[in-house]
Amino acid sequence: MNSPKTAYQIEESALELLRTYGSSDWDKNVRTYLASVETLKQRYAQEREMARIPITIEGDIKTLSPGGHNVLISKIVSEFASRFTPAGKLLYVGDTDEKFAHFNEASLTALGVTIDAHGKMPDVIVHFTEKNWLVLIEAVTSHGPINPKRKAELEKLFKSSTIPLVMVTAFLSRKAMAEYLSDIAWETDVWVAEEATHLVHFNGQHLLQAYSTNQSISEAQ
Repeated sequence: MNSPKTAYQIEESALELLRTYGSSDWDKNVRTYLASVETLKQRYAQEREMARIPITIEGDIKTLSPGGHNVLISKIVSEFASRFTPAGKLLYVGDTDEKFAHFNEASLTALGVTIDAHGKMPDVIVHFTEKNWLVLIEAVTSHGPINPKRKAELEKLFKSSTIPLVMVTAFLSRKAMAEYLSDIAWETDVWVAEEATHLVHFNGQHLLQAYSTNQSISEAQ
């Protein structure tokens, strides 16, 4: 949704160029302007590259595009995974600019999962090998958590998995979590990056407990 407070104005050098339209200097000014724009594009591209967020996956350093969403994803990879899925295998890491920043398709296929390129992937997927669980993690900064609708979508997307699914919603702060607290689905977990050593479990006997759909239904009856 566009903000009514947004103000738009023409870039100053472009305005100066347009003011010379029809004059004898027009052609020369156009060439000068285009050259300066190309220089600016290169400079901004370098600055953007320098601002990319590094993450380490299986000893290799990769980078995510800048932004708060990917800051949270980097914390999931470096802090959540190491604490709650130790020795787990990262199978997928998304990126706001590039859907597949990391994708171990072969390992997912071995677990019975075939990904539909049009499916709405979680932000991070970890194979927690110690428990043999597939942990699906959503990073929430501007879009919603794993609510009942999203939980059903993930269950459908990963229905062919040969191992149990565990679903986690991640937030940067408690304040961010509070905004979505009433939407979070039962039988899922919540992790808050600013309190990285704790998990919140929505109903169940154990943190990071795997549930089957039939089990959840039978317990509710």
